[in-house]
Amino acid sequence: MPREKNMSKRPNLADITAAAGSTRRQPMAAAPTATLPAQEGEGRNVLSARPKARSGAKQVAGHFPEEVSWQLRQLALEQRSSVQELLGEALNDLFQKYGKPELVPPRRRDLS
Repeated sequence: MPREKNMSKRPNLADITAAAGSTRRQPMAAAPTATLPAQEGEGRNVLSARPKARSGAKQVAGHFPEEVSWQLRQLALEQRSSVQELLGEALNDLFQKYGKPELVPPRRRDLS
């Protein structure tokens, strides 16, 4: 004999937690959208999550022992710099070593 399907709707988790007096945060409102130039006659709405300062930039990452991370952070503090600036400096040194152009802009220094 075939099984009868349960036609009842599955409970909504948000309703259950609201009824139970959950202390969890409510869902955030939808992020604003930015309209990009039309492609082939159509407009596109896309979430604009990337800060303007990172426009045209690509993340470069790697996995290293945890001690590398701590030592890099410590060096950044000692040099009154950021990890990103130190990594840029290291990449430029590597590029120079192999005869490639230095592509990372030089470190910003406060002369105050």
